[in-house]
Amino acid sequence: MQLSLSPAEISALVQPQSVRGATTETIRGIAPLQEAAAGDLSFLGNAKYKADVAGTRASLVLLPPDYPGQPQPNQLFLIVANPSVALARLCGHIEQQTWPTPVPGVHPLASVAADAHVAPSATVGPFCVIESGAVIGEGTHLQAQVFVGRNAQIGAKCWIAPGVVIQSECVVGERVRLHAGVVIGSDGFGYEFVAGRHEKVPQVGTVVIENDVEIGANCTIDRARFSRTVIGEGTKLDNLVQIGHNVIVGKHCLLCAQVGISGSTTVGDYVVLGGQAGVGGHITIGKGVKAGGQSGISTSVEPGSFVNGTPSLPYVLERRLAILHQRLPGLFKRVDQLEAQLRDRAPAPENAG
Repeated sequence: MQLSLSPAEISALVQPQSVRGATTETIRGIAPLQEAAAGDLSFLGNAKYKADVAGTRASLVLLPPDYPGQPQPNQLFLIVANPSVALARLCGHIEQQTWPTPVPGVHPLASVAADAHVAPSATVGPFCVIESGAVIGEGTHLQAQVFVGRNAQIGAKCWIAPGVVIQSECVVGERVRLHAGVVIGSDGFGYEFVAGRHEKVPQVGTVVIENDVEIGANCTIDRARFSRTVIGEGTKLDNLVQIGHNVIVGKHCLLCAQVGISGSTTVGDYVVLGGQAGVGGHITIGKGVKAGGQSGISTSVEPGSFVNGTPSLPYVLERRLAILHQRLPGLFKRVDQLEAQLRDRAPAPENAG
């Protein structure tokens, strides 16, 4: 990553509430507090690293308003409401410089059906395949080797990474980001056991990805058996997430890596599922639910709940049980000792006369 920004340019981008100190260094990199050197920018995004600020060699540090310390010589502190958000805005500027918007047009090595519609401002990279009736919206960028199936629709200003597959009839909204290897519209996992065989149930529904969704690398979103599988507006999926057929995921949810959701489950708005959480089929996860990593959720969960463990339980109860579980060996040892003491104190049986 090539970076060269003056302190004044960075200040204009992040709009600090106040400034402490000054530096003559040009900012050439971004690094954690402990690893930063002269010419680097760093930030305090987590209070547990607060002690590292005093010793950092970073030339410029983004800090929250409650940080009391003063900078070293030739060091600049920019005080911002949220250092992590400020850094994200700065990185957005860097991203635009590092990966500029590509020139619109269809690469000569792409295959586009005659009746597909590609907006004039869209970009279609090499070895992409766009089938009959597909629609690519304004300003959307398809990188190399993207497949867009028959009658699929992709809205405006989307970013589709290499190797993404969007199957027939699926709909992708606006400003959606699909990372490498994402598959939208693969068949749902549906079979009926008939006469000693697993017979495939045709999956004739579709998938709808609403606006402002981001889906991480190698996620799979199965098409519905009938009707729709839906990923709601603003929802973000980490890498390697599996969404089963006819699942409805609400708005602004966070699904961490390796989450799996079985078919016909409804996930409410603002739900957060920790990594490797597994959700059974035909249940409802209420609005605002949070589930810890590796939770196993097999029954519906009330809105606003915080659950953990397998089977999932209310978080505080599950943590108490986990602590008690660790104490079981000692408890069994004490019971064995008590039983031995009782045996020692028991009166001897009288001899039969």
